[in-house]
Amino acid sequence: MSAEIICVGTELLLGDILNTNAQFLALELANLGIPHYYQTVVGDNPSRLKQVLAIACDRSAILIFTGGLGPTPDDLTTETLADFFGVPLIEQFDIIEDIARKFAERGRQMTPSNRKQALIPEGAKVLPNPKGTAPGIIWQPRPGLTILTFPGVPSEMQGMWRETAVPYLKGQGWGQQIIYSQTLRFWGIGESALAEKIASFLDLTNPTVAPYASQGEVRLRVSARASSQDEALHQIDPVVKQLKQIAGADYFGSDADTLASVVGQQLGEAHQTVSVAESCTGGGVGSLLTAVPGSSDYFNGGIISYSNDVKVSLLGVKSSDLDKWGAVSKQVAQQMALGVRSRLATDWGVSITGIAGPGGGNESKPVGLVYIGLATPDDRVECFKYNFGRDRDRASVRHWSACYALDQLRRRLLQQYH
Repeated sequence: MSAEIICVGTELLLGDILNTNAQFLALELANLGIPHYYQTVVGDNPSRLKQVLAIACDRSAILIFTGGLGPTPDDLTTETLADFFGVPLIEQFDIIEDIARKFAERGRQMTPSNRKQALIPEGAKVLPNPKGTAPGIIWQPRPGLTILTFPGVPSEMQGMWRETAVPYLKGQGWGQQIIYSQTLRFWGIGESALAEKIASFLDLTNPTVAPYASQGEVRLRVSARASSQDEALHQIDPVVKQLKQIAGADYFGSDADTLASVVGQQLGEAHQTVSVAESCTGGGVGSLLTAVPGSSDYFNGGIISYSNDVKVSLLGVKSSDLDKWGAVSKQVAQQMALGVRSRLATDWGVSITGIAGPGGGNESKPVGLVYIGLATPDDRVECFKYNFGRDRDRASVRHWSACYALDQLRRRLLQQYH
């Protein structure tokens, strides 16, 4: 017994509009503990909409439609539903009055085309729309099947969902449980490598564990179905603890944590500070750090040293080393880290120098080559070499470089306590 989301609108298929309605409804269904296995986007075409309906009716108990409820000829959801189930459309005079009133409140005259929005399938109930002119319906056209329709405007849909649909579903016995999730976040390990490490957990049924990757980060979503959040947490906690133990230092945080926020917390707890010297990232590390509220407590500042002259004059990099090794080298990265730590009087100094592309690379130093320097509180300096690949775009190289720099700092901060 599951729900299915069906979003109607050619503009969605063309990519003109981001489908935020599906995301909102998916989260809401999870909060109600209603299983949800399918989402479909279909254009404003009655025959294709009927094909989607035929499939959805056989596999889902609740069909949630968004879009296609307006007054224009391409708004076909309601009439297509009625035609599919073989029932007539009935004009509702109270809907016409409501639409006319809303137009009058805005100082406008209701057009004849708006009467179309007052037609609903025989036997359906009106799902009121307090904000807009297009009402939805709540309908059970056959036993075991419930259909809810909403306009595509997100603010209207969300209000209708919360005010009418949720109480209705709960009154029908749905929503007696919740699906609660925690997201564990990892950096420095690939999705397949992590999946191999925690393979036995991927077969769990309640709670469940699911991996997914995004922009170099890997996440594990741990979800439990339960009657309350406390009960769900009781099921999730032992699994989360085991996953963290298996992953070790590759795990960096949960839910809303970021590499920058975790580094900030570590620095705060250690009463230490950091500064950054950036070349190819152009301030990316500093931007990530300062996005965290309160970062001025531990982040003193940074130097964007794009030119060699700045590397020499502000960071103390030796001209001879630039001539011998080049700006993108271990030697320069180390001197940049030491230099910024000294100039800005911090406990830690982080540096990045590399070739973000699309040009500037060669056989010995290809596009994607990056060196990260890390100067420590005890006057040591380390360097980490990465090659993010020729095929990555400039934005990706810059993003990965900034994140790996923060990750190396995070790992060294962890070592302080072990």
